[in-house]
Amino acid sequence: MFGDGVVRGADVESLWRRDMGTRCEAKSCQTGEISTVEAAVQSHSSRDAGMQTDQSEETIQDLDLQKEAPVDYAGLLSFLQGVEDVVIKELNKNWRSHAFDGFEVNWVDQNETVSCLHSLLYPEAQDQKLQVTSISWNATGSVVACSYGRLDDGDWSTEKSYVCTWNLDRRGLNPKRPDLVVDVPSSVMCLAFHPSQPSLIVGGLYSGEVLIWDTSRIEDPLIWRTGMTDDTHTDPVYQVDWLQDSKHSHHFQILSVSTDGKILVWQTQRDGQLMLVEGFALVAQQIPRSMKLKRTRGETAVGVTSLSFSHFDPSVFIIGVEGGYALKCSTAVETAAVPRTVSSIPLKAPAQFAFSPHGGPVYCVSCSPFHRNLFLSGGTDGHVHLHSMLQAQPLISLQLSKKYLFSVRWSPVRPLVFAAATGEGEVQLFDFGKSSQKPAVSIKQASAQTPVYCIEFNIKQTQLLAAGDASGMLKIWQLSSDFIQQGPREMNHLEQLANEVTD
Repeated sequence: MFGDGVVRGADVESLWRRDMGTRCEAKSCQTGEISTVEAAVQSHSSRDAGMQTDQSEETIQDLDLQKEAPVDYAGLLSFLQGVEDVVIKELNKNWRSHAFDGFEVNWVDQNETVSCLHSLLYPEAQDQKLQVTSISWNATGSVVACSYGRLDDGDWSTEKSYVCTWNLDRRGLNPKRPDLVVDVPSSVMCLAFHPSQPSLIVGGLYSGEVLIWDTSRIEDPLIWRTGMTDDTHTDPVYQVDWLQDSKHSHHFQILSVSTDGKILVWQTQRDGQLMLVEGFALVAQQIPRSMKLKRTRGETAVGVTSLSFSHFDPSVFIIGVEGGYALKCSTAVETAAVPRTVSSIPLKAPAQFAFSPHGGPVYCVSCSPFHRNLFLSGGTDGHVHLHSMLQAQPLISLQLSKKYLFSVRWSPVRPLVFAAATGEGEVQLFDFGKSSQKPAVSIKQASAQTPVYCIEFNIKQTQLLAAGDASGMLKIWQLSSDFIQQGPREMNHLEQLANEVTD
């Protein structure tokens, strides 16, 4: 009666779905209606396959190669024992070899490019045709300050000038709008940030006065001053610096240098005054007789233009004078200076040794931060002298400019690198590791008729170099890695330079 049989499946079309599909239309859709069809089954058969392609002979060979080959450990041990003596002998010979002495491995491509990051200026100072006379970086390395005044002809004593600061890390830095502007009644010749307190700046004026400002006090930043007393310099102050107090390591005193021949040390007082606590005077009669100095100021005074302390002995310093000489001096002297001016304390004669002269006044000196005996000097003859404190004649003499040299500075991170500012509008970077005769890079800061008066490396952000010129422009230059990465044998090269003996 019954039997097995196979019949086709029956499909029943949904009229409701078809009608709704033809009538429904989304109002939010910008395209026309889409027709749809319902199907019960869209495929009627399927099959699983382990591999859909046949294996080729190459594939089979590759699989065979992946099988681990047997290792003859006994044979390997025998081979290593046989060559051990030869390998050790060659390694010892290479270790004693000097074939690669002086070879420096550079894992990255070095370059000597220098790019300008910022061109800073104060429009009012430029309108008065004031010049950038000095530059200083603060203790964090993020703020740069410059003083405006005059180093050429003009009535410096009565002309208003400025001290300006820019924070280079501040978002939205405006190169024509300083963060702080301090009005000063006399030309500011020099300035220096405090070595540990980022807001304190000391400045020296054309009038001979020394002032200290606190940049955190926007309304009234002046907090200390020497005033015009018998102790005050009678000539322009050309350099100021902070000295660590020998009795209190966390206290600092202020040093000032002037062409009146005096080097004075000041201490801050609670009444806002700076009090003279120590002083030195340069007079021709008390200069060591290794050189015959010219009498440049009246009968006896030797005008001091620049000063640099040794980084290894805090009592030793080098000064440059108007007579064209660099002098080695000491704060530990006891010899009294020849009395010639009224002073509240006795002044001492610091000079101990005179070096071979330049052809004109020495405007800048810089002691090496990497060698206790080396220093640089530059002057109006356009020459830079590399000196050892142990001999009178320079180790190297380089003519960098046909005009004046106003500033020279050793790099704080490269023992063989220094920078010099010329009267021809250039900043020259020298690397004694590459050449002792020509600069590695010459940066065009300004036109040939616009001298560059001051330069300063940034000790904290070592890739930055600031330079100020006679047009009132302060430029921040970014140095390439070649100028900030010390080579492995650089200190040896510096030692060789220092040990050279001149006739």
